[in-house]
Amino acid sequence: MKYKLGTLIAGAVVLLIVSVRLYAHHGTASYDTSKTVTVKGTVTEFQFVNPHVLVYCDAKDDKGNVQKWQGELTSPNHLARNGWTRSSLKPGDEVTLAGFPAKSGVTSLWITKVLLADGTSLDPSVGN
Repeated sequence: MKYKLGTLIAGAVVLLIVSVRLYAHHGTASYDTSKTVTVKGTVTEFQFVNPHVLVYCDAKDDKGNVQKWQGELTSPNHLARNGWTRSSLKPGDEVTLAGFPAKSGVTSLWITKVLLADGTSLDPSVGN
């Protein structure tokens, strides 16, 4: 009986620890949701993969220096509900990304808006 109770408690502790880490990972905890930044640049890579879709682009700062940006989106499953596919963005595409900047100051953002050069908007919100 003591063995079963100890195993049950250890299992509960492990599940609690894992669930807290997963919650922190899937939230926007590392982004400053009180601010919005806009980045205009050229897509260098588009990863339509789990757990989060990633967009990499090169954008010029105010001085003309190229900065490498990473944008994070929700899962491919959620984006697919809004019409996204693996070919929604391609290297060389000119895009404007808007979203929440990283709290750490690195060139990374949680994307809330995607605008293509032709004016087409791609909806990054969670599908219904």
